Amino acid sequence: MTMDSKRYYRVLLVLGIIFVAFNLRPAITSVGPVMGIIRDDIGLSNWSVGLLTSLPLIAFAIMSPLAPRLGNKYSNERAMLIGLVLLLIGLMVRSISALVLLFTGTVFIGLGIAICNVLLPGLIKEKFPAKVALMTSLYSTAMGIFAATASGLSIPLARGADLGWQLTLLFWSIPAVIGIVIWIFLSKRDKSSQSVEMSYVQPSNNRMWRSPLAWYVACFMGLQSFMFYVTVSWLPEILHDYGVSMATAGWMLSFTQFVGLPASFFVPVIANKYKSQSLMVVILTFFAIGGYTGLLVGNSYTIMIISIISLGIALSGSFSLALAFLGMRARTARQAAELSGMAQSLGYTLAALGPMFIGFLFDITHAWSVPLITLICVAILVLFFGYGAGRNQYVLDE
Repeated sequence: MTMDSKRYYRVLLVLGIIFVAFNLRPAITSVGPVMGIIRDDIGLSNWSVGLLTSLPLIAFAIMSPLAPRLGNKYSNERAMLIGLVLLLIGLMVRSISALVLLFTGTVFIGLGIAICNVLLPGLIKEKFPAKVALMTSLYSTAMGIFAATASGLSIPLARGADLGWQLTLLFWSIPAVIGIVIWIFLSKRDKSSQSVEMSYVQPSNNRMWRSPLAWYVACFMGLQSFMFYVTVSWLPEILHDYGVSMATAGWMLSFTQFVGLPASFFVPVIANKYKSQSLMVVILTFFAIGGYTGLLVGNSYTIMIISIISLGIALSGSFSLALAFLGMRARTARQAAELSGMAQSLGYTLAALGPMFIGFLFDITHAWSVPLITLICVAILVLFFGYGAGRNQYVLDE
């Protein structure tokens, strides 16, 4: 390729990565504020409506170990395109008001997001080897912006614009369509390098599963995801139970994610400056425990806002740090792809339990005290595994 052509490809690639990031969370975070509307409209219990958040995570767990093979067979670019197409299909099917289609579409959404989730860290490691932390910050921040926006707009779209929950959830197919167009162009370019890139992201006889450090990374990713997806699923209901309107509760969930954007961007950049990131894990976990404790012990407006800010910093910072670990704890793009597949497979299996389990606890206790105490205990586990994942080591070197 000519110099101009390479520059064009590079810019388009960054744009493609950003639009993939735009699509990785809105399909899930837009559900939380309208969870009660869907529950009442279709007639579901709290634990079963929690499946709308848990099912994509189960799909993540199933697809994550397979995604590197998909990338190896078709190229990273084409696999990313496949993921976005599956996501779009899922968004369209889920918007039909029928129980079977609701859950079927949700599974497709999970499969599509999983492919992009797993391959993105390896693609960044390959395309931007000297800027892994910066690119991770860029796409995790882009992800956070759209995730927060989706949470805030759900109730205004559903009730204010009278779209109902169906069209409100379908609204987030727009960035998916744009992403598909960009990756169609990317999948047709630079084919000569694709075979080289993907030649070293093949699975390596499950050796990653025998790495203790990989297990620390996977458990850290899973447990912090457990907290995140429980929060985006049930925080509006918790706040509503404290007397906040659902529209305000949706915007407060949005605020939780917006306030975490600086942490989402700067945590990987700061982490990259130190050999060990264990201290960062301690600080972020302190904010998480403080946030959930605040929601547990008091429901005054001031405590609520402080708790939400603490949770925003903790959840966004922990997530971007978990993504950074996928590149920082691996020496090569191949190892990053393997670690990503392993960590997201195990991690999202843990995360998938969250929304259903917390919904079940509320069903049997009819109060949010036990669920919040459970989240504090999970935060302590995040501290343990994150401290181990933050050590200055590489997977497969142990």
